[in-house]
Amino acid sequence: MALTHPGLRKCANQVQRDLALLCLEYESPMLKTSGLSRVALAASLVLASPVLAKAAPTPPAGDTGKIGATPAPTGPAPVPESPAGDTSTPSPPVLPDVTAYVLMDAQTGAILAEAAPHLEIPPASLTKLMTAHLVYQAIHHGSLKMDQTVPISTNAWHQQGSTMFVDPNSVVTVDQLLHGLIIDSGNDAAVALAEQVAGGTNAFVQMMNTTASKIGLTDTNYTNATGLPDPDLHTSAMDIALLSRVILNDEPEILQISKLQSYTYGGITQRSWNPVLFKDPTVDGLKTGLTRESGHCIDATAERGNMRLIAVVTGGPTWASSTAAIESLLDYGQHFFTDVQITSAGQQVGIVKSDAFNSGEVPVGITQDVTVTMPTDAQKSVTHTISVTTPLTPGVHKGEILGSITYSAKGKTLAVLPLIAMADSPPASFSTKLSRKIRSML
Repeated sequence: MALTHPGLRKCANQVQRDLALLCLEYESPMLKTSGLSRVALAASLVLASPVLAKAAPTPPAGDTGKIGATPAPTGPAPVPESPAGDTSTPSPPVLPDVTAYVLMDAQTGAILAEAAPHLEIPPASLTKLMTAHLVYQAIHHGSLKMDQTVPISTNAWHQQGSTMFVDPNSVVTVDQLLHGLIIDSGNDAAVALAEQVAGGTNAFVQMMNTTASKIGLTDTNYTNATGLPDPDLHTSAMDIALLSRVILNDEPEILQISKLQSYTYGGITQRSWNPVLFKDPTVDGLKTGLTRESGHCIDATAERGNMRLIAVVTGGPTWASSTAAIESLLDYGQHFFTDVQITSAGQQVGIVKSDAFNSGEVPVGITQDVTVTMPTDAQKSVTHTISVTTPLTPGVHKGEILGSITYSAKGKTLAVLPLIAMADSPPASFSTKLSRKIRSML
């Protein structure tokens, strides 16, 4: 059968290379789905049959190792800690099959568990989180539209590794490319979007690093929009969690794509690379990454109870081991932590008494809603203390910051917030001061 369609020919060539590796890794998502159109799959099997008769070939330069086990981490497991926990909170899970992990509350940013959180690792396709973030920013700013058609360059078409199978003859929209980027982890989609947003991949990489610096990704350096291996491309589990939180806050619509278990483009259906989607109905994103250098990395987000959690694991030897690690983290967060709104905007939290005021007192409160993450067994023990640092002799005006209020539970500080005067309170007049003096002498 002649393979004349460029996308079909590229599909067949890639599957020919990967099928031998596929036999070595039964947990690969590609084995558990039809994945390709029947024509493409049949053609690929014909082409691949000589390869299947011998040992797996040496991966070509630049191969992403998308299929196959990677070496398990060596040495002792990273030591877990729980910054948000207290003395009665059980220790986070020890996960010897991963090189690092972070469990974060998406709403508050609290770190519920971490192990080697700042270890620099190759991000592989987790790089595409920043690619997606910049694309969504362009959409929100009006310089890009979801239904806009994007030209496919030869550079995008020729990208190695995972692909959504677009080519220079494709008529493809930003929306379709985002699906291909997030679900298929298409390197072709990543480059096409980068070129559309910035005019070229070099300029796009500069945007990636500038944005990383702005949002505090101190362990990250980008060299491409795809995650293909590069010695200077690195990130950390903490930076992935921080970026994920920014995306969930600024572009929550990404979940409408990342929750999908498959995507079809050009007659080719590909299953999502995120294996946790098929195991846990609470999970609806976000991204995975796999190269031989990175191991099996998963960045998952899930709604558990009243919390949205972000769990990141890196360096797993198989998808099954990394999925199990993600589930252990999500279960830990759900069982031992909760989000509690400790105050509401405009709520009075106390009264400051002082002879400096004509009335002798002023009500004080907070101007914002505040939600904190705390251990589940500590939510009934929240207390607060008020500290006044502003001189009161001149009196105070409504809205003036008078000091701070500190919320604690079981000896652990939860939040320190500005203390605000809820009303005007003029200074004590001469007659008021005199009458108080006389009463004190009686």
